[in-house]
Amino acid sequence: VDYDSALNSGNWQWVAGTGFDASPFFRVFNPVLQGRKFDPKGNYVRRWIPEIKKLPSTVIHSPWELPRPPKNYPSPIIDHSWAR
Repeated sequence: VDYDSALNSGNWQWVAGTGFDASPFFRVFNPVLQGRKFDPKGNYVRRWIPEIKKLPSTVIHSPWELPRPPKNYPSPIIDHSWAR
């Protein structure tokens, strides 16, 4: 196992904005944009979220935007465009 206690603690503090070198408050992680950027075909999503694995790649990261969203998939908790 690759483990470094000090490095791990420092990284968590940076992400939480509590360390001496905290991450800037304006950096907001948006999982939809990250998914579209780093998994454009939705391979990761299809592997781990079987409820939406048959959706086209264009909406795999935001199934709630479909005219008829999947019934077995929950609505988003946060509206990232508003919360930012």
